[in-house]
Amino acid sequence: MSLNDQVSAERLHIGFFGLRNAGKSSLVNAVTGQNLAVVSEIKGTTTDPVKKAMELLPLGPVVIIDTPGIDDEGALGELRVKRAKQVLNYADIAVLVVDAGKGLQQADQELIGLFQAKNINYIVAYNKSDLLAEFPAPNEHEIYVSAEKKTNIYELKEMIGRLARQEENKKRIVADLLSPKDFVVLVVPIDSAAPKGRLILPQQQTIRDTLEAGAIPVVTRESELSRTLSGLKNKPRLVITDSQAFERVSKDTPEDIPLTSFSILFARYKGNLSSLVCGASALDRLKEGDTVLISEGCTHHRQCGDIGTVKLPNWIRGYTGKNLNYEFTSGTEFPEDLSPYALVIHCGGCMQNEREMKSRIRHSSDCQVPMTNYGTAISKMHGILERALAPFSDELEF
Repeated sequence: MSLNDQVSAERLHIGFFGLRNAGKSSLVNAVTGQNLAVVSEIKGTTTDPVKKAMELLPLGPVVIIDTPGIDDEGALGELRVKRAKQVLNYADIAVLVVDAGKGLQQADQELIGLFQAKNINYIVAYNKSDLLAEFPAPNEHEIYVSAEKKTNIYELKEMIGRLARQEENKKRIVADLLSPKDFVVLVVPIDSAAPKGRLILPQQQTIRDTLEAGAIPVVTRESELSRTLSGLKNKPRLVITDSQAFERVSKDTPEDIPLTSFSILFARYKGNLSSLVCGASALDRLKEGDTVLISEGCTHHRQCGDIGTVKLPNWIRGYTGKNLNYEFTSGTEFPEDLSPYALVIHCGGCMQNEREMKSRIRHSSDCQVPMTNYGTAISKMHGILERALAPFSDELEF
């Protein structure tokens, strides 16, 4: 991926929902101008959410999600409905596709209730309107369309575009902390877990945001940090480190140079930092035999010395002195029942959009289980949390 590409987590997520055979997949294809979804007269053709990152005019970069019918039946159907509803955890805009000839059904009304409860901007698209002799004037949330005849497809995209402008994220990863010509040192460990030939996503995005601020990013390994700092004519405005190198980087960075981590920056960027800092205090309350859930938002091949499955448990054991149990999830896996856990420690969430991260934090709160993230937990266990938060301590709310 180049530095100019917009990653899925930064794209607007548009979910298409509705009953089986309302024409969701046909409407997705009409809106995207592609055969993105399989279309069939057989009910339940869409069995799993289908996601596609693409450019959609006039919206720009988006992720389109076609979901299974919300009225699917049987044991397998229940699983499909569950997966369709999970999309609500990360959909920024919802398009409810309704068969215009049948009108809103009870399941449609329940979906609208979920959109409202989750504060998701939504549109009700009455499909197959070409089969109607006439139809009532739609309200501000509604539009009559025909996927087959391509009626009002442009107007539907314009409606989505207006909602998209309300969802625009004006926050920055680090640029708002910088001035033009500031030096920013980024500490990037190169070990067996580092992807061959490239930087990981948070590092790429932070470099890009630094450049857009007119500042000067300097990238180094933790083993060369001291030499890097001594070689700079001007003191850097900020040092940003990968969380796993926090302890060494803190020792090698003079106290008068602000220090934080990529993980903490991304928690701030997505509006989750205050709650994750509060969650880190649960490390002091862990008891012998408690279970900690360590969750990563992406899926990758775990290497020897993996931060989530190896390093974090070792640090927690050293910090607490307790024998604890650990469970691990990755990707879209995130348990509905969090009651078995005393603490959830999540990765930086670079692959999740803001809505999904907040949904996971809210779900943990509803289950009365504290949640923190890698960078916050690691800095606390190394006694440097206060220092890691200092660059934006005035923004935190407790």
